[in-house]
Amino acid sequence: MRLNAWLARAGVASRRKADELIKAGRVTVNGEVGQLNTFVQRTDEVSLDGVPLAKQRLAYILLHKPAGAVTTASDPQGRRTVVELVEHSSRVVPVGRLDADTTGALLLTNDGELSHQLAHPKYEVDKVYEVETWTQPSDADLERLRTGVELDDGPTSLAGVRRLAGARIELTIHEGRNRQVKRMFEAIGHRVRSLHRSRYGPLTVEGLEPGRWRELEPSEVEQLRRVTKRDSPTRASVLPKHDARSSD
Repeated sequence: MRLNAWLARAGVASRRKADELIKAGRVTVNGEVGQLNTFVQRTDEVSLDGVPLAKQRLAYILLHKPAGAVTTASDPQGRRTVVELVEHSSRVVPVGRLDADTTGALLLTNDGELSHQLAHPKYEVDKVYEVETWTQPSDADLERLRTGVELDDGPTSLAGVRRLAGARIELTIHEGRNRQVKRMFEAIGHRVRSLHRSRYGPLTVEGLEPGRWRELEPSEVEQLRRVTKRDSPTRASVLPKHDARSSD
């Protein structure tokens, strides 16, 4: 494991801050000053300012993010952060981001390798959103979402779309661009009134009240690992093409 990742997992700092500590010569590995390209083995002793550090255990947290919380470790505006909501002995950080007013499933972990893989578009991890718009999209509008719309950073991939009721739409995507869901609906002429992520990969917030969290079961962690080990799948199974009412 690279030294900055080891420090992040030990709860010392983020990888970026860890790089600064390493550059400053404050981190040693087996008594030798660490470098940015230093790799740490299981039996190595890592110290910060001469004080030995212990690596934290891996932790995997599912949070039902409430509205108003920001998806970051700290906020200069003093807003409540998702990290503050999770009182855990291990330092965990969110995988991806949700806007402050978006609610729902958010994974936090200190497993840097898994976090990187889940965020990588190669693995096409499904993210399911319940979207309510101010005006009701037509079936033609939903078909545009299904086949992809043009955004300022390029066209979107195929999406799973079904109408739940009126202006309430379920959208399944596997990309993770900034404000993507809101921008997709804006592209078809509809502003989002509320946005909730009901599922992230195999994880749902069923049984979790907003603001509450739980540790993942080992079987759930294994499910996430399987998602990142598979070859890129065919999306047809989650992309309904013929849906008379864009419903069930």
